[in-house]
Amino acid sequence: MKVRIKKILEEKGRSIYWLAIQCNVTYKSMFNLVNNKTSSVKFMLLERICNVLEVTPNDVFDFEN
Repeated sequence: MKVRIKKILEEKGRSIYWLAIQCNVTYKSMFNLVNNKTSSVKFMLLERICNVLEVTPNDVFDFEN
């Protein structure tokens, strides 16, 4: 499973730093998530990301075989 947040941010003209502030998490945590350097994400954070970016969880994740 791959996180597509970086692509969504690029499409919306926003930065990882902006998203971290909007979601009330550290830049380092958001950077690791956006760059697929984490193995899990809390549902609360996923909900915040989806609300801020106006997307669904299906938009955030991409399944790779």
